[in-house]
Amino acid sequence: MIEKLRKRFICLSLIALSLAMILVTGAINVINWVNVRAELRETLAFYTENEGKISRDKADAWAGRSRHRKNLLTTSTYYMAQVDGDGNVQPFSGAGPGNDAAQFPEEVQEAFAEIAEGTRTQGFAGDYMFSVQSMRGSGREIVLLDAESSLSRVRYLGIFSALACACGILLAMLVVAFFSRRAIRPFVENEMRQKKFITDASHELKTPLTVISANMDVLSLEVEGNTWVESTQKQVARMRRLVDQMVYLSRLEEGGNAPEMAEMDLTPLVREVAEPFAAMAEFEGKTLVAEVPDTMMATVNAEMLERLVTILCDNAVKYAGGDGRIVLRLGREGKHVVLETENMPSEALDAERVSHLFDRFYRADDARDAKKRGFGIGLSIASAILQNHHGETRAELLQDGRLRISCLFRQT
Repeated sequence: MIEKLRKRFICLSLIALSLAMILVTGAINVINWVNVRAELRETLAFYTENEGKISRDKADAWAGRSRHRKNLLTTSTYYMAQVDGDGNVQPFSGAGPGNDAAQFPEEVQEAFAEIAEGTRTQGFAGDYMFSVQSMRGSGREIVLLDAESSLSRVRYLGIFSALACACGILLAMLVVAFFSRRAIRPFVENEMRQKKFITDASHELKTPLTVISANMDVLSLEVEGNTWVESTQKQVARMRRLVDQMVYLSRLEEGGNAPEMAEMDLTPLVREVAEPFAAMAEFEGKTLVAEVPDTMMATVNAEMLERLVTILCDNAVKYAGGDGRIVLRLGREGKHVVLETENMPSEALDAERVSHLFDRFYRADDARDAKKRGFGIGLSIASAILQNHHGETRAELLQDGRLRISCLFRQT
């Protein structure tokens, strides 16, 4: 359980850190792209409004005191062309390498042809940003701004920031994994103190319960048939069963030495343990059917498996309602051996109650449990047994309202 808690802490921490880093990285790139695009649009609009005829006075007025804006104009390369009514493209002006219309680069001429054939009035054509203005008559004027350097900066920032984000997430994973044991240490220590308290208290209770039981036996011999003595004997026996279950559960959850496992055929054991419960169910007007294969080989601890079958059958017989039909099923599910019971519960259950069935001392219906003298600890023991087998427990409500409790033993 401690290792599962540690893994959950690591996962949740990594998810939170990763989301934060991804959001920050994404926000930086989005803001950068918005700014770059706005700068390109403003520069392109300036060339379009002035039809490529840029004087120093106009440039200074547009840039103002911003050195960055002045640099944009001095480093920008633009090209202009006219498109007549027949779609013919005639380059006529430019600034930068090959500003002679006849010497426009090939990719610029291809961009002009692509824009002239389309219907867009602004946007990107490759690494060029363009704007299309209508002229008198049926002609159009195209202004093309070379945005390759700006777009390259956007791409490089995206690549480097993504790499930095990935490295940050990897580093966070290592740091969280390293400090995870320290982070959950208070919880682990509290859990260990609780288990030790239960174990110690259970051992301390055994002595007075033994004394009380012996005294009641002596009194029953002297005062035969006394109601108070018999009632006390029943309560003492019930308390001793509870103490034994608490000690057993604490030992399972403490871990320590791994249980001895051996490969065996589960079918005879399951049938043998289920047989007396079938008779008990019949006495109460119910039916317990064991659906088990002829053989089912698995590596388990025989003592724990016997107790597990006992818990499942006892729980099903006690709390079965409706038609009273109980199914004990043994089978396979992928790499798991599955042992499960299925029955209609005597009281209606919802998903919330079902999710707590394996909690220690949980009672879905206090009145029902009091009547049946249950402790609410049996399914907790079942869950601990499965943890010692590296398996898992499941409880689910079927569509017809029947309750299915499944125990999955992982097999390599």
